[in-house]
Amino acid sequence: MKNDSSTITKTTSEPNWVLIDAKEETLGRLCSKISNILQGKNKVDYAKHINNGDFVIVINTDKINVTGKKLTDKKYYHYSGYHGGMKEQSFEDLLEIDSTKIIKNAVSGMLPKNSLRKKLLARLKIYSGPDHPHSAQINTK
Repeated sequence: MKNDSSTITKTTSEPNWVLIDAKEETLGRLCSKISNILQGKNKVDYAKHINNGDFVIVINTDKINVTGKKLTDKKYYHYSGYHGGMKEQSFEDLLEIDSTKIIKNAVSGMLPKNSLRKKLLARLKIYSGPDHPHSAQINTK
């Protein structure tokens, strides 16, 4: 009897393009779904050590929802390394300035903390409006 088990390699995996509309979506639930697609956990041939996930395009990030009082109470921090270098920004301010950073930060926190993280984030394309330059890659079946 022939053993027909084979593992996926970089050459055998063919990434797809997935378009996700963030309009009226909850931040955490949406980013969890994006993280699973980037890692390839939604595929049958998932392997945690290989980047076999799909490309993800997220549009309308400026219309994302959050639950509770996160709109005013959630803070994002950045420390420059110098004395007095702690910067604080509220969710509401960051949503007005650059809503794509909110999605990227949340998805990055949900990805594994290893050498694949940078490669997985490179497959994430985020746009604040409804327009994106990747319409040729999306297969409409």
